[in-house]
Amino acid sequence: MRKLSALLLAAVLALLAAPLARAADNGDWSVFPASAGAAQRPYFYLSADPGATLDDQVTVANRTSAPLSFRLYGADAYNTERDGGFAVRTEKERQTGVGAWAKPARSAITVPARSAVTVPFTLTVPPDAEPGDHVGALVALDDHVAPGPAGNGKVAVGVQQAVGARIYLRVGGPTLPALAVENVSLAQHRPLVPGLGESRTDITYTLHNRGNVTLNPKVDLSATGLFGRTLLSRGLTKVPSELLPGQQVTLTEAWHGAPQLDWGDVKLTASARDARGSAAASFLALPWLAGAVLLAAALAWVAQRVVRRRIVARS
Repeated sequence: MRKLSALLLAAVLALLAAPLARAADNGDWSVFPASAGAAQRPYFYLSADPGATLDDQVTVANRTSAPLSFRLYGADAYNTERDGGFAVRTEKERQTGVGAWAKPARSAITVPARSAVTVPFTLTVPPDAEPGDHVGALVALDDHVAPGPAGNGKVAVGVQQAVGARIYLRVGGPTLPALAVENVSLAQHRPLVPGLGESRTDITYTLHNRGNVTLNPKVDLSATGLFGRTLLSRGLTKVPSELLPGQQVTLTEAWHGAPQLDWGDVKLTASARDARGSAAASFLALPWLAGAVLLAAALAWVAQRVVRRRIVARS
């Protein structure tokens, strides 16, 4: 068996699901903004003009009974392709925003058992930084590489865990909320015989933050049939809780019980703050059996026309 130690570093970033008013925590260690008073900041909420430098501190707390060693680094945030969740770049990826601007005073620390270490950091905003929101995190990456499961019995994968404290930076200047719905497509799944099985339509679309501020989007789905009949109207729940500037995510929503015989349109409308966008796609729902009969009839008609023309031509 070939053993590949740390060739694949699956960074488990606990900041993705950190609730408000609590530090990012994976059970063994946590990372959070240092606070002078009793009130704990859930995240770093910062604002600065282009060219400014900010000073702050981050705390890493070890909850285990043994010392832990970490590498500290700044990381850019993004929305995952799978579901639009909050994620950050790994240490080896190129950082272009907050990840490149935030520099901890120490890049390596050891935190004693059941203790915490606070590290100062500076965040230098470039003079040419774009106005609006820039989101990232200060990440504590465990130096220890834990053995992971072997893939297909051949390769052992090294796993590193990381936890990060989110940084929400607003750079001074004009802000523009802009939200778009793009690339709406429909995939229909219908039973061969109408009434014998479920009819479902999968609606795939792209939600795109075209502005320079973070948005908390809501998406409404509606469908109309022949003569403008309302077939569907509901708000969607599988939507990113926050969509970062410039980010886009492709999502799929299942419409169970979609009509098996109808003709109409599906429309998606996204809204957030002062931004709104919508897009639609048409559909023709036709049972497979009926479609096959109509196709056979059409082919028979075409064949008949061809035969008649040949007969006329010969005569």
